[in-house]
Amino acid sequence: MNCIIVDDDDASRKIIAQLAKQVAHLNIVKECKNPLEAIAVLKNENVDLIFLDIEMPQMSGIDMLRSLDNRPAVILTTTHKEYAIDAFELNVVDYIVKPVALPRFLKAVGKVKESTDIKELTTSTEYFFIKKDSVLTKVPVKEILWIEALGDYITIHTRDQRFILHSTLKAVESKLPDDKFVRVHRSYIVQLDNVKVVEDTTIYINDVSIPVGALYKENFIKRLNPLQ
Repeated sequence: MNCIIVDDDDASRKIIAQLAKQVAHLNIVKECKNPLEAIAVLKNENVDLIFLDIEMPQMSGIDMLRSLDNRPAVILTTTHKEYAIDAFELNVVDYIVKPVALPRFLKAVGKVKESTDIKELTTSTEYFFIKKDSVLTKVPVKEILWIEALGDYITIHTRDQRFILHSTLKAVESKLPDDKFVRVHRSYIVQLDNVKVVEDTTIYINDVSIPVGALYKENFIKRLNPLQ
């Protein structure tokens, strides 16, 4: 996993680098002294993870994140706790308050690794490999019935199994074929082919009821293409 470290403090960068070198699957691409340097690296390198300080001259870490259209996973490292709300609104993976200790660092990096447990294997997205109990299982997209958010985790319901992963609906939604899946609630994505009955604001899939949120109802009904 390629990573960059962005921090204007030399000592802080060195500490993060020393911790990262103890994790076998982390490869430090660049240590950056400011966000502008980091943005330049992101344009030219394949980066999977950013360790990012918040308070820096010229541009804060928060402002840097807001400037990126497509950003990798982010772990914020800061001496300030008051930015937590802003950070999680930007969907960062974790927020570590300095000084950063190894156990806390490993926990944060573990969250990033877990969030990549869903992996597309073909450009046609006909199937995924999903990690369950350290084993990669091939799951055809057509077998997925619905996906449910449960706090910091998601549950993927298939015809025969359930997969619980540390991820977000937004991350999974970006990997699903648009013509097959639709978001129907802040906590639910369903596969249209498996929707059997819709009753007002409730979907039924295999006798399981799934709510339809008010913000998503109009788009969902359009996607059903009902005969008037």
